[in-house]
Amino acid sequence: QAQLAESGGGAVQTGGSLRLSCAASEYSGRRNCLAWFRQAPGEEREGVAAINPGGSRTFYYNSVKGRFTISKDNDKNTLYLQMNSLNPEDTAIYYCAADPPVPLCGSRNDYWYKYWGQGTQVTVSS
Repeated sequence: QAQLAESGGGAVQTGGSLRLSCAASEYSGRRNCLAWFRQAPGEEREGVAAINPGGSRTFYYNSVKGRFTISKDNDKNTLYLQMNSLNPEDTAIYYCAADPPVPLCGSRNDYWYKYWGQGTQVTVSS
């Protein structure tokens, strides 16, 4: 059973930055597609970014392009999300997810992801 644990969330002001981490225990992220999703209050969960197993290909969705960067450290089994130029619309609980079917790596549909962390809150104030 894979276990994913997010950290790094917090409260920042508009224009600030945060770096989220997702540690994978009892599970190797080296061979698996990983992704970040987020869910704002009253909204459906949406894809933020994804990365292929080798880390050579990344996917970004919605308004995060150019502001967020997804990366992974396979030696540490850790996924990262560097978030810059944050704005109040980025306020949400951020989740890491893993292991969709290989052809669907990068899918923004949360249905395909088998393993999920508990989430970390990000709050951006104006």
